[in-house]
Amino acid sequence: MDRRLKLHELLCEVLGSRNVYFQPPASLVMQYPCIRYNLYDIDNVAADNLVYLQHTAYQITVIDRDPDSEISKRVSTIPGIRFNRSYQADNLNHTIYILYY
Repeated sequence: MDRRLKLHELLCEVLGSRNVYFQPPASLVMQYPCIRYNLYDIDNVAADNLVYLQHTAYQITVIDRDPDSEISKRVSTIPGIRFNRSYQADNLNHTIYILYY
């Protein structure tokens, strides 16, 4: 299975629902609480001008009405994840993490 699809299933499991969205279009109406994630970075490891290894990073955003979201706490325990920032918009709390997966 593709690594991104494995990540998607992991995020669904952590959230406890299927409200997980990969790079959703602006026209999509998301159901809250949810997790939105998108491609953030690709780190190439090269030798002799050839890429022999790639590490893909995803920006994972937990969106919840609760500022003390249990979902955010569960996401923060995923191995290798790191907190980036948080903010509030439209009466929703956004907590952003970066994960190389």
